[in-house]
Order: sequence, then C-alpha cells, then structure tokens
Amino acid sequence: MFVLFEEAGKFLAGRILSETDSSLQVELDSGKRVKLKAANTLLKFEKPAPAELIAAGQKISEEIDLDLAWEFASEEEFSFAELARDYFSADPSKPASTEQQAAALFRLFEAPHYFRRAGKGRFRKAPAEILQQALVAIEKKKQVIAQITAWAEELAQGSCPAPVREQLYKILFKPDKNSPEYKAVVEASRAAHKAPLDLLQQAGAIASPYQFHWKRFLFENFPKGTAFPAVQAPPVKNALPLAAVQAFSIDDSSTTEIDDALSVQGLVSQGGSGTVTLGIHIAAPGLAVLPGSPIDLLGRARLSTVYMPGYKLTMLPDAVVQSYTLQEGRNCPALSLYVTLDEATLAISGTATRLELVPIAANLRHDKLDEVFNEAFFEAAAQPGASPADVRWGIELSFLHRLARHLKAQREIVRGKPENFNRPDYNFSLDNSTGQEPEGNEAVSISIRKRGAPLDLIVAEAMILANSTWGEWLAEHGVPGIYRSQASLAPGVKVRMGTKALPHAGIGVKSYAWATSPLRRYTDLVNQWQIIACVKHGRTAALAAPFKPKDAELFSIISGFDGAYSAYNGFQAGIERYWTLKYLQQNGITELTATAFKDNLVRADDLPLVLPALGAQGLPRGAKLRIRLGEIDEITLDVSATVVERLDVVVDELAARQVDEEDNESEIAAGPISIAVDLNEAPADQSPVAGAA
Repeated sequence: MFVLFEEAGKFLAGRILSETDSSLQVELDSGKRVKLKAANTLLKFEKPAPAELIAAGQKISEEIDLDLAWEFASEEEFSFAELARDYFSADPSKPASTEQQAAALFRLFEAPHYFRRAGKGRFRKAPAEILQQALVAIEKKKQVIAQITAWAEELAQGSCPAPVREQLYKILFKPDKNSPEYKAVVEASRAAHKAPLDLLQQAGAIASPYQFHWKRFLFENFPKGTAFPAVQAPPVKNALPLAAVQAFSIDDSSTTEIDDALSVQGLVSQGGSGTVTLGIHIAAPGLAVLPGSPIDLLGRARLSTVYMPGYKLTMLPDAVVQSYTLQEGRNCPALSLYVTLDEATLAISGTATRLELVPIAANLRHDKLDEVFNEAFFEAAAQPGASPADVRWGIELSFLHRLARHLKAQREIVRGKPENFNRPDYNFSLDNSTGQEPEGNEAVSISIRKRGAPLDLIVAEAMILANSTWGEWLAEHGVPGIYRSQASLAPGVKVRMGTKALPHAGIGVKSYAWATSPLRRYTDLVNQWQIIACVKHGRTAALAAPFKPKDAELFSIISGFDGAYSAYNGFQAGIERYWTLKYLQQNGITELTATAFKDNLVRADDLPLVLPALGAQGLPRGAKLRIRLGEIDEITLDVSATVVERLDVVVDELAARQVDEEDNESEIAAGPISIAVDLNEAPADQSPVAGAA
C-alpha cells in the first residue's frame, strides 16, 4: 500500500511500512523514512508506484481546464476526489482513477485564484467577481513579465527603451526593486555579465558624462526641479536713516548676490582725526523677508546657493536677490557693524550695530583689480611718502590691508600657530558666455590664484570680525544663533554647528556665527533675524527674536543645512573634478608634476587634482614626482597614474611637516577636490560651496 501526502507545499508519495490509528511510518523512494500523521494523508493507493503516480498526475493536471473545472465544482466545500469524479468520469457513481485524482489535487493546489484551500485535500471555489479580478491581475503580470523580457533584450542589443531612460537615475541610485524598468536592467545585466552602469552607458541611456553628474545631483537634491514659483520681493516697510558713508564691495565679476560692503571714515590722509570708523555693511533681506513667508520657505527649502563652474543655482529667486543685493549706485538696506579704532595702533575702542540705508559707491571686482592691488602695491603704499591716493580706493584699501594683517596676526596668537595656506586656489572659467546651464563640452580654463591674496584677506578678515562680534553680541543678549565652533586644532577635531557661542580654535575667535551672507546661506538669514531683534529691542531681544533658546525649529534648520551643505559641497567637488579631467583631455596633457601626501595618493602641483599613482607607495610626504596619466573615465571621474620619476633627492622635512599641518587643519577631507576661496569666510573655515562667486 502506498500513500500520497503534502509536506511544506510539496507532494510526496511512499510505501506504508506500518500504520496505527493516528500515524503512519512511510518509506520514500529515496529510502528516507518519515513519520506521518494519519490526518495528513491525502490518498492511499495500490498502484501505480509512487513515482509513476506523481509523474502521471502532473502530466494529466496540465490538461485540466481551470475554467471548466471551476464550472464543474460544487458551490459547497468539496474534495479533490469529488472534483476528479465530476470532471473525468462520465458516470457520477464511479470514482476517477488514482492518477486522475492526483491530477485534480495538483491542479487545485496550484490555482488558488480559482479554488481556495479549505483543509487537507478540501477546497471551495472562489466567487466569480474575485476570480475575474484575479485573472485580470494574472494577465497583467504576464504582460509585465513579457515587457521586462523585451526591454532586457533591447538593452542587451545596445538600445535603451524610453521608459528605462526616463527612470535612469532612480534605477541607479534610488531603485524601486519591484518596478519593471529596474527588473529589466537587472535581467539584462545578468545576461550580459555587465555592471548596470556599464550596460546603460553602452545602450546609450546616458546622454553625456556631464549630464549624468548634473542630472544625478538634481534627482537627489531637486526632484521637483530648480524653477522658483512666482514671488514678489516685499519692500522694507520701516523708514531707515541714510548712512553718511561711501561703501564699496569686493567680489568676482560673476557675483550677483552681493552680500557685503565696506566703508572707512576718519583717516588722517583724508582729513580725518585718526580715529577711524570701519563700516561692515551686510545686505538686509531680513528686514523685509519674514520667517514663515513664501520667500522664507523658498530659502529654507534650498538652504544655500549651489555653485559650480560656469553656473549656479541661487538660494533665492534672482528678482528677490536683485531687490536686496548691494548694487552700485543705490542706497541699500543694510545691517551695519561700525568698529571704532585708532589709525596708528589699530586698537579697537568700540563697536555699534545699526539698521540703515547704505550708499554703495562701487562694486569692485577681483578679476579686474587683483593685478593692481597686489602685495607690491600695498608694500609700496606703506613706505614713507607713498601716495596710494593716485589709485581710486587706494587709500581705503591700503588701510584695510594693514588692518587685515593686524587682525590676522592677533587671531594667530589665539590659535597658537600661524595659518599656513601654501596650496593655491583655482578658478574655473567655461566658454559659455550666455550664462546658461553648461552642456559639458565647453572649453575650460583653470587659473591659479594664491590663497590669501590681498583683496581676499581684506574681505575675509572684515567678515571674521563681523561674524565673531555679532556672535558674542547675540550671546550677551541671551538670543540664540547658529554658530560654528571647533574645540581644538588637534587632528580629527571637526568644525561643528550648534546654538551656543563656543570658541572656534581654527579661526582663533571666542565665537563665530555666520551672518555675512544672508542672500546665499540660510543660516546667515536666520542669524540676521536674531541680530535685527537685538538692534530693535536691546536687552529684551530674547522675548522678541523669532527663535527662542532651545527652539526645536532652530535645531531642525541646523540639521537640514548641514545635510544640504554637505551634498552641495560634494557635488561642487565632483563637478570641478569633471572639468579638471576635461581640461586634461582638451589640452592633451599626459604628464604632471605632483606631490606625494598619503598612502599612494598624490596631489597635482598646478591643478586641483588628487589621484592614485602606482609607485608612490612608501614615498615620504612632500616628495616631488613626475607622473604619467592613465585612461580617464568621465562617468566615474577616475584617473590613475604611474610614477615616472622622482624629482627631488631629499625631501625637506619642514615642508613635509607643513603638508601634515595643512591636511590636519583642513575642514574638508583630503581628496580629489578643489577648495574655492570664500571672501566672506575665514581661511580656516572654508568650504567649496561658500567660496564660489
């Protein structure tokens, strides 16, 4: 005697060795013996042999028409043997054969959309409406599977179906693993034995390497697009006094968000008393744009301007920016810090913060004036009998350069060591005069600009003075702000963001609150609101400020800004690396001079490029090398190199130690990035996004 039973969704049959009322001992064809509960038996039979029964039953089950079987089935609960009799036997009084019963069991078991299981070997047919829904779903699934197969075949043949192309970045970076587009790529990738990115690239899914990087960034950070809704910049309602100054800004020619300007009064050479008043004037959108307003929500959604070579995505709509930017020839609403100091000793005797209209006399541009106001100019201006008045703004800039060097020296005393910035900054220029989004094939030029150039130093030190002064001022009034702090200069100690006025060891100040770029950084706009409250309400400012101590919303802003800023920095670093690699290709550069600095990594001496070099392992930091470049991959941004020649015999130990210090102090981890100068930031607290024009 044999028995057919089901175990874990699989049908088995074997010879009965022994049997009691409650259980059976069964031997399978494999020789394995199992103990089976009597209640779990489905069919006992004398013939055919177990293996033959299962084979015959499976073959016959394929011939059973499910629609016809569903029609034959009873409206009540039934067994597989009853359905077999009704389906196969012409005489209802005669049971179906063993093979037919097994076939009915197998067919019923594999069609739950037609027949619902009601117990061991028992079933109930599904309601007609439920069956129709199930059949529609099954047919749809078949069509999807067929579509996946067709798409996979297209991809394997080197053609990318339009639906896959449209989902390209989602498939690669945030896939819905149940989507047919994703499954088609996986199926094609497995069949072709290629990585998905390689497969899609060869199938023409990626229009260009530049578009790949740009569209990926937009997909991850601007999924709803980069366009702004139509908004109107509100005017400043409160009447403001007109400042008795002539202010000037210092930026690159491409800068449209002019946040800061400077003024100088009281110089002896201009008929003053020698008690100098330095004015640091910051654009004041915070006077008109209020927390929770439509424009505020736009700024909070974007959090920062995104910079890249040849293009940028501003934090605020251009029309809004132009309403508050410190444009030459206008009287602009501004938050001004006035610093009173002695012209001879440069000792600061007092500060005052005011809300006012500031006349902007000039927008000076780096690219036009760096060659004029260079180190040689300021050295000559410092000599007895020099006449910097021969150059427009020469007197003011000469004083400001002397003051900037003094302020920097004071900070270095607090830091405990001087700031060493021997590596240059790099300016990228694309041949896209229209200012539109680059296509990725424009001619690119890369120029070197020494970090800490005189005009940079003037603006950087003035902004450090404003940010540190206002940071302490907020704390004195008990008003929270968004601060940047660094506990020490020890390796690995990072710059942190928080709401407490803590020291910034990297800059050498007691506290540091970003407040000088409110048109392009949301944290600065938040701090400006808080500072405005202090100006208007004095010691009761904590009650009137938009953000109160321990305000959860303030911590939310910090968290969101930190994430967005890191993402924007990462994109800028990557896209600058892309243009650096394009520069190598466009100029046919195959060899570079470089400096070893970590493991097998080297840094190009004249380009913002870090790359691995075969043969650099074990070389001391600071070793000078000539390297030969390998193949460039514009998608992965990879390029390798091989050391051709060691250019120095003995590495200067002091230079190597200096490289160590720079790498330890940098807020940006060493890697294939270029660091742009931020004219509104301290050299020790820079970030690529902040520094672009």
